[in-house]
Amino acid sequence: MFAVAPVFASSFAGTSAGSASDASSDGSSASSGSSSGDEKLILAAREEAAGFIATAGAVRGARLQAALLHLRETQADAALASDLELARGILAR
Repeated sequence: MFAVAPVFASSFAGTSAGSASDASSDGSSASSGSSSGDEKLILAAREEAAGFIATAGAVRGARLQAALLHLRETQADAALASDLELARGILAR
């Protein structure tokens, strides 16, 4: 069975709020902005993930679909997971 937690843990590991090499506010804002956007995308799909799980996959909303696509595009482990497994991981956040 696929472990969902590592998918989410790895999606945010390695982000930083800036470094000495990009000390400008633009650099640190851009660096932290993408993980914040990722988190918002995933959290916005929680309610739809609950509906998806409750209906055994019969109900699928646009936010959930966007989150599933994003996870599969950005996380190697997510490509191997079923939609239901990823939805459970989203709901667990």
